[in-house]
Amino acid sequence: MFSLFSAYPTFMVFLAVVLAMVLTMVLMPAWIRFLKSSHIGQQVRADGPQSHLVKQGTPTMGGVIMLVAVIAFTLLASVGAPTVELWLLLGATLATGILGFIDDASKVAHERSLGLTPKAKLVGQFLIAGIFVLCAVNLLDVAPTVEIPFICTIDLGVLTTVIPLGGETDSAGISIPWLYLAYCLILLVGLCNAVNLTDGLDGLAAGTVMVVMLVMAAIAFRTGQLEPALFAGALAGACIGFLWFNSFPADIFMGDTGSLALGMALGCLAVLTKVEFIVIIIGGLFVAEALSVMIQVFYYKKTKKRIFLMAPLHHHFEKKGWSETKVVVRFWIVSGMLAACGFVLQFASSLAVA
Repeated sequence: MFSLFSAYPTFMVFLAVVLAMVLTMVLMPAWIRFLKSSHIGQQVRADGPQSHLVKQGTPTMGGVIMLVAVIAFTLLASVGAPTVELWLLLGATLATGILGFIDDASKVAHERSLGLTPKAKLVGQFLIAGIFVLCAVNLLDVAPTVEIPFICTIDLGVLTTVIPLGGETDSAGISIPWLYLAYCLILLVGLCNAVNLTDGLDGLAAGTVMVVMLVMAAIAFRTGQLEPALFAGALAGACIGFLWFNSFPADIFMGDTGSLALGMALGCLAVLTKVEFIVIIIGGLFVAEALSVMIQVFYYKKTKKRIFLMAPLHHHFEKKGWSETKVVVRFWIVSGMLAACGFVLQFASSLAVA
């Protein structure tokens, strides 16, 4: 398949979106029936909006089918020509999805809204992110730099340790750029949890991630990275297919299986396409959701008062009287605007350099 269509990269990316969407829509009904028959449902936060209590028991772990669709297409497209880029992207995304699956399964088994401890999830996320970044630097020669458009390119490889293989100082070794590694760990784990926090309303996370992944596919395609473009396109397509079942009122939730994996995938794509700074703008909505929680917690500990009616940010607007669908659609619009701004900034900066 890859060899047949490699001469038509635009078509390949379009095909990634369509086939991942179709595969998700085809497989999801059977998965929903299985979850219902197995009594595997969402555990709603007791301290959340009262209107969400009706969602108790709604099937979760929809992210399983999304990952199956993405993995199936990308492996099919790369038959005969697998790349290290694809394996790294798939490996990090799947590993984070498994971590989320364990968390979801724990919630269901113990019938509570909290699964794995925050510490356990963070350790797993940092481990996955660290392995990905080190492999990207050493296997794909990703430069340990971060570009701030129209301002400067920051070299974060100034503090680099090379661990020789075989114990010989003059042999090839594993390069560890400590500053770049630290920056990417914060970025990847931050995006992973930011997308997870955004997944609180029907269709919110899937819709916003869809928009962001389409932009990431465009960035990867423009820089000549077909494999990351295919991967991002497949993720966008899976989100579109999932939205058919996740739109209000949701028939299924993606769970941490989906949200954590999508967040990690976004961070990994940013590293490979060298938009480690611009992705903060492209995924600005996710950043705002995460910051709302951090600000709320910090301010409450200091003053015993709240800045937001409820965090994350989407719950604040619900408390202000916005309907769930209004919050979701408006957040989609804001996410689209931020993603477009990020793409334009990246495009313009590349033209300026050229």
